[in-house]
Parts: sequence; C-alpha cells; structure tokens
Amino acid sequence: MNDVLPAQEGLWRYFEETVAAVVTSYGYRQIRTPILEHTGLFLRGIGEVTDIVEKEMYSFTDALNGEQLTLRPESTAGVVRAVIEHHLLHDGPQRLWYQGPMFRHERPQRGRYRQFHQVGLEALGLEGPDIDAELILLCARLWEELGLKALRLEINSLGQSDERLAHRQALIAYFEAHESTLDEDARRRLHSNPLRILDSKNPSMQALIEAAPRLDAFLGEASIAHFEGLQALLRRRGLGFNINPRLVRGLDYYNLSVFEWVAEIDGKPPLTVCGGGRYDGLIETLGGKAAPGCGFAIGVERILDLLQMHLPPQATACDVYLVHQATQSTLAAMDLAEQLRDHGLDVLLHCGGGSFKSQFRRADASGAAYAVVLGEDELTQGVATIKDLRDSSVSQVRVAMSDAAKHILEHGFGVQH
Repeated sequence: MNDVLPAQEGLWRYFEETVAAVVTSYGYRQIRTPILEHTGLFLRGIGEVTDIVEKEMYSFTDALNGEQLTLRPESTAGVVRAVIEHHLLHDGPQRLWYQGPMFRHERPQRGRYRQFHQVGLEALGLEGPDIDAELILLCARLWEELGLKALRLEINSLGQSDERLAHRQALIAYFEAHESTLDEDARRRLHSNPLRILDSKNPSMQALIEAAPRLDAFLGEASIAHFEGLQALLRRRGLGFNINPRLVRGLDYYNLSVFEWVAEIDGKPPLTVCGGGRYDGLIETLGGKAAPGCGFAIGVERILDLLQMHLPPQATACDVYLVHQATQSTLAAMDLAEQLRDHGLDVLLHCGGGSFKSQFRRADASGAAYAVVLGEDELTQGVATIKDLRDSSVSQVRVAMSDAAKHILEHGFGVQH
C-alpha cells in the first residue's frame, strides 16, 4: 500500500475531473458504496474458485459481532448489492459510476498495489450490444480527453452459461489429455476453473493454450448475433479493435461481450488498464430480480503511469503567494488574502515570519503565478506590489489593495480562472 503525496495530487485531480466530466456527458451518476462488505457477497458474486477469493481477499471476523467482513476487492458486486437493496431498478435502468480504493493481497507490481484505486461504470437493466458499445466508446472518448493514444482495444464473447459449460467440458478433456504439460497453477484450476488456464502467462504453456478448443466454436445464434452487433456499432464509429478469442475475465459473473484496453509501452509486456463486459446473471445471483448488466473498471494507478510519460507535471500551484512583514502587516495581509479569494483566486498566505528574501524563495518554490507584497511602504500608502513570478520580463506594479484581484485577473494569463 502506498501514499499519494501532495506533488502527485495534481495529476490525480486532473484525471478525476476529466473522468467526472466525460461520464456525466453520457448520463452516468455517481454511487458511493462501503469499503467493507459481508464476505458472502464476494463469494457469491465473484466466485469461490477465482484467484481473488482463494488468495487475494482481505477477510476477517468482526470481533464485536462475529460477522465475516471483507475489504472490497472490486466494486461491481457492491454496486449491484446497493441497487438491489435500495430498489433502484424500480425507477428504470440505471447508469452508475464509482471511484475509490480496492484491496487485494497480490504481488505488488508497477501500477498495482495492495490498496489500489479504480474508476468504474455499471449500466444496469439494459440489454443488447448498444450499451456494450456505449461503454467502449465512452472509454475511447476518455482516452482522447486524457491524450492517451497507445491503447489497443481487444474484445471477445464468452457466450451464455450453457455454451460456456459445453466449452468447459471440452477444455477439461483437452487439458486432461495433456496434463503432463500443465504447470502447477493450471493443474489446480483444471477442474475448478479451466477457463482461467487460457489466461496463463507461462511461456512454456502458450503452444498448448493456442491449440485448445475455442469458445467461439460453441456459441449459439443469439450470442453470435450479439457479438456481431457490437462489432458493427464499433465499426460504424470508426473504432478499431482486435478480436481476441482467448480473452477471458478474472471474475465468474461475466457473459457475452468482454473487452480490455491494453497499453503497449516501449516493447514491455502489454499492460491491461481497463477491463469489463456483460454480467447478465449477477443481479439474480445476488438476490435481485433478473436484469441485465454491463460495466468496466479502470486501474487508476496504471493510467496515471501512462499520463506521467507524456504530460507535463500537473501544477498544484496557487495563483498568489502573499509576502508581507510579519507583525506589522499580518491583519492587513489576512484581509487582502480573503479579498483575493473572494474573487476566485487561490492564495498562499505566508506564515511564520522571515525576511523578504526567504519569503520570495518560498514564493518561487510554491509554483504561484504571482507574489503580492505588503511591505512597510505598501501599508503606509494603502497599496500592494504585484510581481510576476514566472515571467521576469514583466515589470512589477503597484496598485490599490482593493484593485489587486482585478489587476491579476485582467493581466494574469497564467492564472487558471
């Protein structure tokens, strides 16, 4: 688990504000669910034989009442639980989004910590490939807004439960015939979750996996029509994609369309930054009336890693650093700082005393666009000196204290207001 320090906060805020703007433009509303849920929610929703449930969940017994609780490893199950509990689908289909920390006890790696953050969307009560396409197009718009260009879209269809069952039986028979070639992890999954073997990254097993029975050979007409409908909608919008017949998701609740956005950086192994798909059976599994669902989740840390590669540092700077002579000018400086804030400016008021020289060093280090100075002369004359800290060619000026905010807003090209 890691800290997000103030120097990084600007990038986080930029990402979160961009996400909020994009998802709102598609009609999605935010939902906030608890970090703690009953463990049974994830056993039913995610699946007991998934890696998350078997090896990664932070689960414990509440010492106060004996309840089995888990720090959420993902948010879809919690969102669906909230939708059922509060009868949200009685008002019609729901387009919801969330953001926040998730928890998995897995091997830390770049962009993935044991406390990590996700942004996700859930569209509930809507069937058909059009909502699948909308979610994918929303992702594409978000990448465009963020300036991320090196992302590849991969799609697949997992079909329906009976089709997956037939494929599962064929996979088990195939891998049993080659059991001597399987690694320890694949042997463990052979009878409990053979589909996950297809997602193995073990190089020695890739040839065996490539020759395994493919799910698309078991899809019925309705599943094929749904998948072809999704492809047609994406092509109509000019969005490129790869069909990856080996693409599976790590959670049991998916069916029909699944997709991933993958980053390829400097010859490194592909990195999945966003994944999702349909989960039409999950609402009923968790005790609600049967209704379709579709969604995705974005790994925030991984996206921020990509953003840092090509974006300039996101300024967390204020607009104004207020330099003043302590004691003599504290009250006037506080009054002026509040006046500037009344006009929408962000102001750092110097505190703790110190010489003008040391205060200007702090002003420069703060990243502020302007220093506003209240010295002895300024106080006597009722004025403030305004100095551009980012452009040394601009001469400093003196204006009446009451006009300081107006001057900065009229001349402050670097001020984001």
